[in-house]
Amino acid sequence: MDDDRPLFFHVMAYADDADRDVVDMVSGNPDWEPPRALREGLRAFADAPVADYQYPPSEGLSDLRDHLAAHHDVPVEQVLITNGAGEANHLAMACGLEAHSGNEVILTDPVYPYYADRAELLGADTTYVPVDADGRLDPAAVRAVASAETALVVACSPNNPTGAVYGETVKRELADIAAEHDALYVSDEVYAEFDYSGRFFSATAIDSEHVAVTNAVSKSMATTGLRVGYALLPDHLIDPAQTRHMLTNVAVTAPGQHAALRALRETPDDYYAATRDRLRERIDAFCNALEAAGAAYTRPEGAFYVLARFDGFPGTLANTKRLIDEAGVAGMPGEAFGDARADWLRFALVTPRAQEAADRLADYFG
Repeated sequence: MDDDRPLFFHVMAYADDADRDVVDMVSGNPDWEPPRALREGLRAFADAPVADYQYPPSEGLSDLRDHLAAHHDVPVEQVLITNGAGEANHLAMACGLEAHSGNEVILTDPVYPYYADRAELLGADTTYVPVDADGRLDPAAVRAVASAETALVVACSPNNPTGAVYGETVKRELADIAAEHDALYVSDEVYAEFDYSGRFFSATAIDSEHVAVTNAVSKSMATTGLRVGYALLPDHLIDPAQTRHMLTNVAVTAPGQHAALRALRETPDDYYAATRDRLRERIDAFCNALEAAGAAYTRPEGAFYVLARFDGFPGTLANTKRLIDEAGVAGMPGEAFGDARADWLRFALVTPRAQEAADRLADYFG
């Protein structure tokens, strides 16, 4: 590869340059409509007074922070509005590494690549804990490797790429492990609205100075381009995170915050339920086609990603490109997510052409 950009960008660029029609299942960009209230909020902001177009408070609009604090039952002082969940996660990791002893970050394998890339960017050491065949994480495996060198335990649930949902027992144990080793457990919950198992539990319910939670409206409201996220931080990380955020971004987009607040206040539960129903249908159809093709696969309990393994076709970048050229389906190579699923490919079911992609895969491997 010719630069250091994340592998996602290389695969998407290759698919865009292909000489044939390609179903894009690379990145988690939702294809469904955002809530009506979000669009209405953006329209309303267009006519706002000029004062509203200036810098909003660096920590975020007070009404938005109040709403999120009430929703998650945390003090408003712990809420920091960020440039998407990505910045929230970066701030939690960066400030956690500075505040806690040790320099080790414990990650799952497979892992969302940006966690590993952030750890490397921040100069941390990484230790990977493999999950089981269904993608579930055993806290005992984390406890076995945690030590005085551990500064962070970072985990996403519902998980990208496995689709596993960690329940209350797992998250409480991860928080306990972090507390025992003067570390921080960073719980990424950006896929919280995409739980099909009924087991999702938010780490915001854990009363611990060793827990930080990151989230956003990006996935839940089909608006990854709005860039409105938030971090829920323990007391000792609030000031350093706000300082780092202010010096990097100054503040988060004002129209985005106004629109997100309106959508959070006015969007009915039916919106999220309909999205889950749509994704369940796609998951069923996609997995059925994979089974017909003789592939091994993981049926997600949450989020909207499917991992698949085809005999004699390991999940390398070269094979990912080959699949684009020969089958017209663009996924992500499993090797991008670590060693444990290096033979697999990951597909994001955020396209109305998911069934078509499944049929192409079944024909190609059948």
